[in-house]
Amino acid sequence: MKNRILSVPLQVTEDEYARLIALQHAFAELCNALVPVVRENRCWNRVGLHHLAYHALRARFPRLGSQMVCNAIYSVSRAYRIVPKAAEAPLPCLKFLPGAPVFFDRHTVSIRDNQLSMYTLDGRIRFGFAMPDEILRVFASERLGEIVLHRQHDRFSLSFCMQGKTDPMATTPAGELPEYLVLLPVAPEASSDVVLEQPLTEPLEA
Repeated sequence: MKNRILSVPLQVTEDEYARLIALQHAFAELCNALVPVVRENRCWNRVGLHHLAYHALRARFPRLGSQMVCNAIYSVSRAYRIVPKAAEAPLPCLKFLPGAPVFFDRHTVSIRDNQLSMYTLDGRIRFGFAMPDEILRVFASERLGEIVLHRQHDRFSLSFCMQGKTDPMATTPAGELPEYLVLLPVAPEASSDVVLEQPLTEPLEA
């Protein structure tokens, strides 16, 4: 069974738009802070990255909250799964652009009384429009693989990916990066300013 994605456009006020932009920029900044950890330890495994950097990232980005740090770790792990990697070469250096999507979960997005509530840096936004019936049904009864905030042409939307047997990354051709990721030239590796919880003694990759 393939994954199925439903998307809903978000009707936002000027203030809500600014708050979503701020969240998007902060999320990208957190992802970029994690990239050196991935490269230094040759670790893009989600669980391994969590053990390595979660507490340091929480301290460095307190406004994002614990669950959004977890979601950023997932985003970086997800990105490095598709980037080309050579066995003996340093890992590529990825940069998340400010317009990169933001990953959510059932802790940071909720639906009550048919209305959507979403985490931001300045408290939750409760959107004043009713959610489509299909989204309500999916959110209530199906297993969600991903909940993702996108921005395209200054318009935000929220997508819900129902998890099937297909890997969510399978739709991305091998070696082809999404437009929100930039592959930077590989320079001599500098130490990350994220203090690791427990440095790895062996590479932990997939």
